[in-house]
Amino acid sequence: MKRSASAIWQGNLKEGRGSLSSDSGILKATPYSFATRFESAPGTNPEELIAAAHAGCFSMALSAELGKAGFTPDKIETKATLTLDFVEGKPTITTVHLDLKAKIPGIDKAKFEAIAAGAKAGCPVSRVLKAEISLTATLEA
Repeated sequence: MKRSASAIWQGNLKEGRGSLSSDSGILKATPYSFATRFESAPGTNPEELIAAAHAGCFSMALSAELGKAGFTPDKIETKATLTLDFVEGKPTITTVHLDLKAKIPGIDKAKFEAIAAGAKAGCPVSRVLKAEISLTATLEA
């Protein structure tokens, strides 16, 4: 299985503009710029998309691992917060924190945390990232 996305960039780094598209069409000439990436301008950026991909991947991996253990979640809600810092003068993704809230009937806290940790380690996006990846897991009643 292969998935593809593309980027077009025009101009210099600070004043230039770009767009992102995916083969699925969910991203179609979606604009991004220096201001959306390194400042607070509205719009997307590569780091936000990586965070979204990680949250989605982890949530699906957790659902799969829960299923293997005989549990069906009512809800899995994951927020991925990616940190972009300058390391040796270069922008670098240094951490990703996964904040998980889940409602899973019949599971105890220890089993939930163990399965969540396994999903964090096994999620394909977790495995591709070289950054430190942390997790906070909250089981809702």
